[in-house]
Amino acid sequence: MKVNVGGVDRILRIIVGLVLIGLAMTGTIGIWGWIGLILLATGLFSFCPAYGLMGIKTCKND
Repeated sequence: MKVNVGGVDRILRIIVGLVLIGLAMTGTIGIWGWIGLILLATGLFSFCPAYGLMGIKTCKND
């Protein structure tokens, strides 16, 4: 796995993922809130499979 998720993108994924998970746990937005798990995982691992398929990199290192 090569790193393809950079600083700001990574922080936003983690924050939005945690918010969605919290909303799903309280029943505010329903089952779709569990998509936050994907955002949280991609933020924590700094790797997004969709970015890899599309050739997108938001990090500075090569």
